[in-house]
Amino acid sequence: MKSLKYVALLVAFVFSSIICAQEAETSNELKATSETKVDKTSYYEKRALEDAKYEQQFKADNEEEELAFWEDQKTYEAELKARDRKAYRAYMRRKRKAYAEHYGHCDHHCHHSGHYYHHATFYYYGYNRYHYERYPRSSTTRVSIGTPKVRLGLF
Repeated sequence: MKSLKYVALLVAFVFSSIICAQEAETSNELKATSETKVDKTSYYEKRALEDAKYEQQFKADNEEEELAFWEDQKTYEAELKARDRKAYRAYMRRKRKAYAEHYGHCDHHCHHSGHYYHHATFYYYGYNRYHYERYPRSSTTRVSIGTPKVRLGLF
């Protein structure tokens, strides 16, 4: 009978140690996961800041090179969005902030291309419409007034 008690006590001790070990592993996994998410978020925020600075300083030699650059950037963002939405949100949040900061001191001394302003409006809506519209709308308003027509006929 005593041996049965010892065996039961031993089995209970083994199960409790296994359960505690699993809980410890789970908490370690959660910590590692949360640290990975923080690391991933900070990585994409840094990447967004670097990309925004590069885009703001980018000068293409010709139109084709500029189109290829902006298409590559657009493709990268679309792939990031499809692969990891949280990373994409962190990336875009930081990129919008970087564009807003640049807008604060960007004026006529910044010589950005039309493609830059087109893409900048996607990140930050503060840019003047004049910069990203190829032909800005005129400020005049056209008004036309219809007048009645009178016809006279002879019988």
